[in-house]
Amino acid sequence: MRQLLTAWNLCALVFLSLAFFLYSHSHPSPSSMAQESSKSIYDFTVKDINGNDVNLNQYTGKVLLIVNVASQCGLTQTNYKELNVLYKKYKDQGLEILAFPCNQFAGQEPGNKEEIREVVCTKFKAEFPIFDKVEVNGKNAAPLYKYLKDQKGGIFGDGIKWNFTKFLVSKDGKVVERYAPTTSPLKIEKDIQNLLQAS
Repeated sequence: MRQLLTAWNLCALVFLSLAFFLYSHSHPSPSSMAQESSKSIYDFTVKDINGNDVNLNQYTGKVLLIVNVASQCGLTQTNYKELNVLYKKYKDQGLEILAFPCNQFAGQEPGNKEEIREVVCTKFKAEFPIFDKVEVNGKNAAPLYKYLKDQKGGIFGDGIKWNFTKFLVSKDGKVVERYAPTTSPLKIEKDIQNLLQAS
């Protein structure tokens, strides 16, 4: 009887191991899928505010600050003002700020392309690139944002928590830091300086 139970346990163990092996190979995790399909931020193509394709490999060798922006957020004025300061100060040294409008947080970016462009470029006088409106969370999240979140998760989960979450990318395309929406752009100036000075 004991031998029968042992044989049964062994068979069950083999079966479970085989089932786990087959499942893990037929259902790779989102994290591993993102890493396999995109090894670098330069593998992505996004659309600018005019709907034109932009391959991010054109930013090779630049330090990037990637931000999901909104026009009607309580953080809007301060962030655009300080992003402008950083861009004017460091763009000639190799900094690029990539702004992605997003309407997922309390509907604070409801406008169409023309309205967003009017707010960003006319009201806030931003000179850095503005891209097409995207989703940053959920099943329809832009592939770029799935990758960013995979590379740098947040304190309370990987999801983007609010407008003006910021990702800092080094010259070699590595996502090196993620900053909360409430972290003002000027507070990360030192980190930007360090990356710009790195060889």
